[in-house]
Amino acid sequence: MLKPYEGLFVLDAAQGIAGPYCGMLLAQCGADVVKLEPPKGDWSRGLSTRAESHSVMHTAFNRGKRAIVLDLADEGDRAKSARLAAKADVLIEAFRPGVARRIGLGPESAKADAVCISVSGFGQQGPHSERPCTDSVAQAYCGVVAINPGMDGLPHRVGTQIVDVFTGLSAFAACQAALAEQARDRASGAPPRRRHLDISLMQGAASMLVLPIAESGLLGRMPDEVNTPAGAYPAKDGVSVMFALVREQEWVTLCDVIGRPDLPQDPRFSDFPTRFANKPALVAILREVFLTKTSSEWLGLMQAARLLCDRVNTPLEYLAEPHVQAIRAAPLLDQPGLGPLPFPAIPGLGAWEPPAPALGQDTAAILAEFGV
Repeated sequence: MLKPYEGLFVLDAAQGIAGPYCGMLLAQCGADVVKLEPPKGDWSRGLSTRAESHSVMHTAFNRGKRAIVLDLADEGDRAKSARLAAKADVLIEAFRPGVARRIGLGPESAKADAVCISVSGFGQQGPHSERPCTDSVAQAYCGVVAINPGMDGLPHRVGTQIVDVFTGLSAFAACQAALAEQARDRASGAPPRRRHLDISLMQGAASMLVLPIAESGLLGRMPDEVNTPAGAYPAKDGVSVMFALVREQEWVTLCDVIGRPDLPQDPRFSDFPTRFANKPALVAILREVFLTKTSSEWLGLMQAARLLCDRVNTPLEYLAEPHVQAIRAAPLLDQPGLGPLPFPAIPGLGAWEPPAPALGQDTAAILAEFGV
């Protein structure tokens, strides 16, 4: 496993998902990450399946850290947290803009060459900087919901915290770039320079939509779908089959496989633009066709033709997939209080072993170690 950040001290004062996920990735790369929480704990400890001070959500994004509890409403504890921040190589916070500075956890409280990461909904500046934001709000604001219509024709949010996770990954990537630049400065003898990274859910969501946002700006409207009639179609056994098309020839091949070689000759369905313009009629035809065979039958035919397709799995079905088990893509982690939990291995970084800490479990040890 890659451990480039051994010896790096990270103070993670963020709650929720995005900031803590960045901290967890640094921990997986060898950093000593201290999770700073209020007496009632990170609010993620109260969501999802819970046991004792643990929850699955908190465990998912806080593995491998140590934990300290300080009451930032108390002057003495606030002074202790500020002294910890002054020793951190990386400082992560996710308070409303301006709050971290008021309580001694802002960039000016960090070391002269520290990397300071501020995670918020809309960023540290701008007319919406004070507006509350969540994953769902960011999905709606940036267009994720608008480009995700369901079979009912209505826009839908993606059913997991995709913006939070992607924003956490973005924060981790930006932090790595800042640490690399810091190392270059040190090697060249340049004076120490503090780096403040402004990471927002808004920009995290928008950065996932680089293609539709760029094309919308060019055209002045919502762009057409790029691969109609790709999507999920229920089969005879009730299991849906998902396929995608990236070349016109794949449409011809698909029609041959499903026994409708006439469809590419229909002027309504001859290419991607015409298929998008006549999507409702085409989808209705394909729905009827896919109900004539089971999902296994369709996948056997489609995969033999080298088409891009697979069955629509639930997360539990994903865990049972032979390929997933063969490469240990979701190894078990024994989390005290909760028991064995399957967590997806992070590509390139491998499986994770240390569990998430109990609320405040290391408070005394950390205060003594850092002399605060």
